[in-house]
Amino acid sequence: MSGCGAEKGLISIDDALALIQSTPSALTVEQLPLTECLNRYLAQDVYSGVDLPTFSQSAVDGYAICSSSENLQDSVFEVIGEIKAGSELDHQLLQGQAIRIFTGGKIPTGTTHVARQEIVKIELNNKIRLVEHIQQQADIRFAGEEIQLGQKIAECGQKINIGALAALSMIGVRSIAVYQLPKVAVLVTGDEVAETPEDLKAGKVFDANGPLLKAWFEDYGIEVNILHIADESQRVTQCFNQLKQQYDVIITTGGVSVGDYDFVRPCSFEAGFEQIFWKVKQKPGKPLFFAQYIEDEHRCFLLGLPGNPAAVYVCMQIYGKVLLDVLQNQDQSVNWFSGTLTHELKSDARERFLRMQAYYEHGQLKLKSLAKQQSHMLSNLMQANCLVRVPANTKLEIGQELTGVFIAT
Repeated sequence: MSGCGAEKGLISIDDALALIQSTPSALTVEQLPLTECLNRYLAQDVYSGVDLPTFSQSAVDGYAICSSSENLQDSVFEVIGEIKAGSELDHQLLQGQAIRIFTGGKIPTGTTHVARQEIVKIELNNKIRLVEHIQQQADIRFAGEEIQLGQKIAECGQKINIGALAALSMIGVRSIAVYQLPKVAVLVTGDEVAETPEDLKAGKVFDANGPLLKAWFEDYGIEVNILHIADESQRVTQCFNQLKQQYDVIITTGGVSVGDYDFVRPCSFEAGFEQIFWKVKQKPGKPLFFAQYIEDEHRCFLLGLPGNPAAVYVCMQIYGKVLLDVLQNQDQSVNWFSGTLTHELKSDARERFLRMQAYYEHGQLKLKSLAKQQSHMLSNLMQANCLVRVPANTKLEIGQELTGVFIAT
């Protein structure tokens, strides 16, 4: 078979992912205030230092009562005080007594039930009457019923999302150990970037890769340093020599193929990087380049992306995310989903990542490919919500099951 899909030396998508997953080690650990840890990964288990609730409390606005009666309907109680949230009453309830209590208020000693105010009738002389029967221990939140002292509440490797941050705050956690975020530099190579519309007449194009990667990293949660550099070998080598000491990851766009001005790969070698792989049997993004620089305890990884913006987007969604996750001790594979194709697709010599729309119909996930899939085109990302793997050398029929990953929309 001829064509670029049959080119020697290309590795598979799965082999490329395996090399990215297995080569780096997790970065070091740092202790940070909990409020600064959104979207960070835990570096150790977290155990609760308290019961939750920390004390037995009322679940409603109502009355704490003391009664041994089997039927409380029409029972009358004497109200002897009031407890609101954040306060307590140092008094033990006796048979036939009640205390006005509000949601979150600490249950006084001697309480057998809490009667919500909707079933209580106010009577004269500080008396109340229950108009319905309630079960014993009704509407009481007991100490430790949700979380107990010493219970594991979060595991090493867990991502701190909004819910996790709130749950940890509720048990009094103020700081946690997390893996350091990778320090990342983005190097956009090329002489063809237009600064003004007039530059287009000189054969230049507007830059999509810089804004694309800036937004991608913002969505991921990492600040990046974005640099633009011309296709000059001496400058590219000099830039690599500077960045390799300061950053954990260098992302480049363009300059990784075999053209006369594709300097990323040879210049990285001059700067001391060692190739891990180059060229993946995929479309778009075939000339993907992955290398590492090692000096003493410091390692810097170089992920060289093709210059076409669709290839940049696809490679970051698949390979870039895996690399950044692994550096934070997240070595799980890509979270592929399965869906059903709604139309035919012609075959290609390379495995493809196609931008598609995924939607549910009658409880089944359906996949619809979008037009304009060439690697220099991005407009269909206005509609795409997933990238779908399409196997090589296979004509696909309606109903074919495919795997993919969801993308931010």
